[in-house]
Amino acid sequence: MNTHYLDTSAAVKLYVDETGSDWLRQLLITTPPGVVLCSVLLRVEMRSASTRRLSEGAITPAEYARLCDWFNEHCATLYRFSPVNETIIQSACGLVERHRLRGYDAVHLATALTANRLLTEGGEQSIVFLSADERLILAARLEGLEAENPNNPR
Repeated sequence: MNTHYLDTSAAVKLYVDETGSDWLRQLLITTPPGVVLCSVLLRVEMRSASTRRLSEGAITPAEYARLCDWFNEHCATLYRFSPVNETIIQSACGLVERHRLRGYDAVHLATALTANRLLTEGGEQSIVFLSADERLILAARLEGLEAENPNNPR
């Protein structure tokens, strides 16, 4: 079974039409996705991204409501959320220093790395890290994860 880790820059593409949306929807929605892991932070970041698009006029109030409904449905059915704990925070601090990442990006990567370690130690297949942020993709690859950018899938 495939396990994907989804950060916010990629997750937005499931709900708003932009470059990479079709590829990501095919991977995670149309095809049986396996497991889709996310940090619990995705819930706050998605609300922020959606509200920003609404206030900027990029989406209508009806589109905002549909986006929120669809995301909430996925929270209950598609995503498996990982909490932020001290281990994740300590790992994220090291990632910030090594790769000069933004704070929440480092938390996403630390969450994926921790989950990947637990899976591979248990004999499971490695995680595929999904992000539309090239700096974060590079950091994930340097840390040993397979990583894909929906904007430029391999």
